[in-house]
Amino acid sequence: MTNALAALTTADHLALAAFFGIWLLFEVLTQHTLLKHKSLSGMMAHKRREWMLVLAERELRIVDTSILNGLQHGTAFFASTSILAIGGCFALLGSADLVVEIYQDLPLDNTPNRGIFELKVLGLTVLFVYSFFKFGWAFRLFNYCSILMGAVQQPDKAPLEERRRVALQAAEMNIIASHHFTAGLRGIFFALGYLGWFVGPWVLIATTVFVVLVLARRQFRSRARAVLANEENG
Repeated sequence: MTNALAALTTADHLALAAFFGIWLLFEVLTQHTLLKHKSLSGMMAHKRREWMLVLAERELRIVDTSILNGLQHGTAFFASTSILAIGGCFALLGSADLVVEIYQDLPLDNTPNRGIFELKVLGLTVLFVYSFFKFGWAFRLFNYCSILMGAVQQPDKAPLEERRRVALQAAEMNIIASHHFTAGLRGIFFALGYLGWFVGPWVLIATTVFVVLVLARRQFRSRARAVLANEENG
């Protein structure tokens, strides 16, 4: 492993720095600045609060539990997908020699040796592990949200102020869970961008920029966001 690290070129180090730097910058801008209120995720956070306030007003909450079950199932699906991806990475490590031979037949400028290839696969594995932990925690938080939803009293059992207070607690738990789910999904997207490093460091930078542009468009310029923006303006 030490030899593989030493074999990385300056371009590899610059590409990795750009990869993680761009990811971190995007995370900060969309989650910790005023832009978070203008993003699709931020606008949906307001809808989550509205959802819980409506829940506090009605007696039958079958629809609410169905929606939450859907959120949990989606989170569990991506958590399972991350586990499968991790298993695929370990299988790839076991076939490192064969993959390096295939590399040698490709028209690439720099054919990686086994150590460098294994290092890249380990990095990819770490990204999927990160996503799995995010999805796992999001699933747990959605469970907590379901408990808080169950704690909201019926309209004839408690005053409105008390019901709204507990409902907003459920909403905030739901929002936190959605943030972790989004972070896990973003990890998978960046893992796809990370695949560019298997071709070369400059390809890694290009695929990383491409991934960020796609994510930024979905958060700020997508038709889904326009639907919510038109509702607010209307």
